[in-house]
Amino acid sequence: MSDIKKEEMFGNLKNFLNSKGIAIQEGSYAEGIRKGCEILTDTVNMSQRALKRTKTAVDEGLEKARQTVHEYTAPKAAGAKTTASTSSQAQTKSAPKKKADGKAKTAASARGKKRGK
Repeated sequence: MSDIKKEEMFGNLKNFLNSKGIAIQEGSYAEGIRKGCEILTDTVNMSQRALKRTKTAVDEGLEKARQTVHEYTAPKAAGAKTTASTSSQAQTKSAPKKKADGKAKTAASARGKKRGK
């Protein structure tokens, strides 16, 4: 977006008010409106520049975050993949599995029946 010229804002406001039947004549009242338009123009222009800088900074940060996520989630090299998968398989084979105790389940359900549940 290009910068707004200070006199452009006042001219557009003056034309808008003329179309509504309000004529702004030169004088102290018109000077106050002109000063207000200049302040508004400066504010809009500075805000636009700040938004451009902020957008650039956010885009850079987002790109860094994407790169970090990609590095952590990207597939590893072929040699590292097979080593990791074999070590996890060895851990699951060596870990003892617990068997469900049928007596404990039936005792608990029998207690629940006695209480009326």
